[in-house]
Amino acid sequence: MSNYENLSIDNQEGIVLLTINRPKALNALNGLTLKELDQAFSEDLKNDEQVKAVIITGAGDKSFVAGADIKEFLHIPAGEGGQFAKRGHDIFFAIENFPKPVIAAVNGYALGGGCELAMACHIRVASSKAKFGQPEVNLGILPGYGGTQRLTKLVGRGRAMELILTGDMIDAAEAYRIGLANQVTEPGEEVAKAREIATKIIKKAPLAIAESIKAINACETEGANGYDTECEAFGMLTASADFQEGAAAFIEKRKANFKGV
Repeated sequence: MSNYENLSIDNQEGIVLLTINRPKALNALNGLTLKELDQAFSEDLKNDEQVKAVIITGAGDKSFVAGADIKEFLHIPAGEGGQFAKRGHDIFFAIENFPKPVIAAVNGYALGGGCELAMACHIRVASSKAKFGQPEVNLGILPGYGGTQRLTKLVGRGRAMELILTGDMIDAAEAYRIGLANQVTEPGEEVAKAREIATKIIKKAPLAIAESIKAINACETEGANGYDTECEAFGMLTASADFQEGAAAFIEKRKANFKGV
């Protein structure tokens, strides 16, 4: 595992708690933090067989991630903004397409790039004091790390238009109501709830979890046919040892012992 400066990694029984650790900056996503997220999801966590699930949260009690580091935006050379956004897209795609469940435990502000990071996760658990928003229009830009697309897919075109064009923040209750948050907890209980969900998921067949993530994402992936992806995955899984074990366990009324093969 790499040594990280802005991330804290704690693996407990296969569930990794990944903490964005820049509390003085409200955990804003600067270049180093994005680089370390890329390293974690593209290599370290992905290749570690001991990792079964990942929970992402922010250090401190104020912020999940309060946005990107705007100071760095001011130094983007003219004509290179698109490449800057594309880099963010690639990192967040690595999270979205991670073959193990990734759950955001949103403990405070999830604004701009922080909201986009939460949306790249598979499931979002929010503290009741969490705040969500895409306020980029207040700076003369738009969400550049996939926010225009993921927010639309999660809450619908009309609500995404309103949130992005006004730059307004919403609370956890409203985020839950419109489908942006999956669960809302009392403050301080969001990580425990995320761990509860992760614990339930990792007891299932690992191959089936990975292929389900892939098939669900294919529903909205350009150039992919979600139905074809589902059929291919179903065919592969029915030939797996895990399916034989799962079916036998069901018939024999016992707990399945999945091996991930």
